[in-house]
Amino acid sequence: MPKALVMLGLSLLLGASFAQAQDKPDELVKTWSTEILNAIKADTELQSGNIKKLSELVDSKIMPNVNFQRTTALAVGRSWSKATPEQQKIIMQEFRTLLVRTYAGALTTVKDKNLQFKPLRAAPEDTEVVVRSQVVSNKGGEPIQLDYRLEKTANSWKIFDLNVLGIWLVENYRGQFASEINQNGLDGLIAKLQEQNKQASKK
Repeated sequence: MPKALVMLGLSLLLGASFAQAQDKPDELVKTWSTEILNAIKADTELQSGNIKKLSELVDSKIMPNVNFQRTTALAVGRSWSKATPEQQKIIMQEFRTLLVRTYAGALTTVKDKNLQFKPLRAAPEDTEVVVRSQVVSNKGGEPIQLDYRLEKTANSWKIFDLNVLGIWLVENYRGQFASEINQNGLDGLIAKLQEQNKQASKK
């Protein structure tokens, strides 16, 4: 899966609060996607690639709107239930750090992009939905498929997976994590994530 497309898709998740659970999830996604696109287009410092500022933006805006524990558990797969509470905590921390820096590095690519949404196919009582959209460039070219999987909790809608060009983010990471766990165990996965974050922090 092209890394740039994953980063592009997730960077578009930034935006307004998910405070209103009764609102339609597709309308919520439209609202905060538009807000973040407009914010990036209006901020030359974000466009110039200020990683510190971009990381702060990602950490403060996207992460509160994601059920990150579920996302991490799904990415780790069956091994998640075998992990100790401390291992789960560390994996979540390192995975979060990795994704925040990844998304931050992609924000500069969205300044010439726009989103088009497809009609929501869901019943009012559904607690999990898929919001389907595509990313189109002002410069032309083929649109990029971008779908969001959300769940309805007690008082909010939360993202727990993302699909870019037919590949779901959780599935993509699950394969990588499973390979590392099979070779080196859960501690090996932790060490791998820590090393990736260490190397990324030097750039």
